[in-house]
Amino acid sequence: MKYWLLKSEPNVWSITDQKKAGLKGATWDGVRNYQAANNLKKMSKGDLCFFYHSNIGKEIVGIVEVIKTAFIDPTDKEKRFVAVQVKFRKALKKPISLENIKKNPNLSKLPLIRQSRLSVMPIDTKSWKIILKMSNIN
Repeated sequence: MKYWLLKSEPNVWSITDQKKAGLKGATWDGVRNYQAANNLKKMSKGDLCFFYHSNIGKEIVGIVEVIKTAFIDPTDKEKRFVAVQVKFRKALKKPISLENIKKNPNLSKLPLIRQSRLSVMPIDTKSWKIILKMSNIN
């Protein structure tokens, strides 16, 4: 299993919207950055992703699971980019702010800090566990 972080503006698609999508999940589409799209292509069914509210809030608020691997993004007229299907797993007991992530020296190499504009990024296992601990989830 691999771990990822997906960014969404909460006024466009929030963790609450994701939860309402239920077991069928929702298509994670609209990604138009090649590096982010390549990360979508590397996802496997069952991979877990932190759900990050960008712009408003700037915090990790939940966890979603990949339930369908990369397919042509239905919102891409040129059919160059991909989407994945994800379903809600859980909301974090305590959202983890970008500010608190930056304060943790063990997380200094995260793409979230180093490539702040990237919307889909890998998270290493050690960092995943640190962030879960920060949120009081085991």
